[in-house]
Amino acid sequence: MNYKKLSEEDEIVKGVMQTYDKIAIHFSQTRDSPWPDIVEFLENLSGKVGLDICCGNGRHSELLSKCTENVIGMDLSSMMLREAVQRGDGKNFRIIAVKGNSISLPIKSECVDIGVYIAAIHHLPTSEYRVDSLNELERVLSPDGVAIVGAWCTEHDRFERGTGFDTIVDWKLPNGELIPRYYHIYDMEEFEQEIEWSKLSVIETYVSRGNCYAIVGKN
Repeated sequence: MNYKKLSEEDEIVKGVMQTYDKIAIHFSQTRDSPWPDIVEFLENLSGKVGLDICCGNGRHSELLSKCTENVIGMDLSSMMLREAVQRGDGKNFRIIAVKGNSISLPIKSECVDIGVYIAAIHHLPTSEYRVDSLNELERVLSPDGVAIVGAWCTEHDRFERGTGFDTIVDWKLPNGELIPRYYHIYDMEEFEQEIEWSKLSVIETYVSRGNCYAIVGKN
């Protein structure tokens, strides 16, 4: 049987999945609260289908459940999906858990009314991969759909460089083990450029609390 050899970039994506499989339980224990900007984004929205891309432990899926009838939580990490489902069971909301890749969303076209794509695009190792994932978001959005994209930014206090760069940020488990996580840290100009390169319609871009954001819609 022939197996396709993974590229270096695909190996990075696979490594990110393995990382989040390893840290899923500790992540859920230490990352319970949603990002405040996502709370603000969803505050006055409503729709039939919400999609949480790279949903992690479901903290933003829970928010989506309050403003949509159905919530799809998609992640490449099986362990993270398990955490998201358990969160739903414990907090009385239902999540449709789907294992998948943000570069090729296993979601039918034009069915998502509200999308959340937070703290995940910065794990993709090339501009091409990141734009592909944005194009996939555009594909699944309904004609009147809206979404928020957010990622770490050079304007965060923890970073000293002014231009975008690749780095490794370790996750420390309770036993002291360090688990490496690949990140591409955006500068705002680069973030806006990749959003513009995609098929998405740009409504607004901004920086808040050290993260860069784009509010986007169907083109």
